[in-house]
Amino acid sequence: MGSFSLRGLSGLPEIEPGDDLARLLVQALSAQDSPVRLRDGHILVLAQKAVSKAEGAVVSLAAVTPGEQAERIAADWDLVGGQTRRDPRAIQVVLDQSAEIVRAQNGVLISRTHHGLVCANAGVDASNSPRDETVIVLPKDPDASARAIRGRLRELTGAAPGVLITDSFGRAWRHGQCDVAIGCAGVSPLDDWRGRTDANGRELAATWLAVADSIAAAADLARGKDSSEPAILVEGLERFVTEHDGPGAAALLRPLEEDLFR
Repeated sequence: MGSFSLRGLSGLPEIEPGDDLARLLVQALSAQDSPVRLRDGHILVLAQKAVSKAEGAVVSLAAVTPGEQAERIAADWDLVGGQTRRDPRAIQVVLDQSAEIVRAQNGVLISRTHHGLVCANAGVDASNSPRDETVIVLPKDPDASARAIRGRLRELTGAAPGVLITDSFGRAWRHGQCDVAIGCAGVSPLDDWRGRTDANGRELAATWLAVADSIAAAADLARGKDSSEPAILVEGLERFVTEHDGPGAAALLRPLEEDLFR
């Protein structure tokens, strides 16, 4: 299968609402110690917060009025020993970003977002927020965001690399977090081996590789949480890059009727 490489892109400025993120990426690629000319087979993996900031998906808590449910959740958490009180305004933002609260316990809200993602706090986060008293929310349509960035990169360079937008998720019954793809354009999100055979000729019945999530997790290791490098360039995975934008990361979401844990 060969090998692939990942490198963080240094030199990106703090992203502001309205920034042309694709142009900033092209500038960063050309400013590396070893300048990079973007190719169709490349994949750019972008941290969700950079995309959200560029799209203005930043909420000022001063403009949020918490409702009864948010106040009640904050008050309930006051009763949990050792927990720091949650700001009911931030809880309200989580509720606004949620189609459903799956579970609320011990200071954590597990939400199903309007995108269909199941994650802590609907992806709402204050870390790396540009100002105090603000929180960053997920892009309204991460797949559309990935397609738009890819299209803009094509305009600027003539190349159409794959684009992934990623965020850190926890996993049921496992400690820690790893990045998964929440937006995808030009990358096959899944590689279906069902019906093929293994090395011994046995038919594979359930093997369905989450390609986009695997690339996202690998890119997170290359990035580092304190590196200030929200973009990772991946080389060597051309076999997963497609001419068309494809079905997006939405293809990775399991339908509710297949959810065995509800």
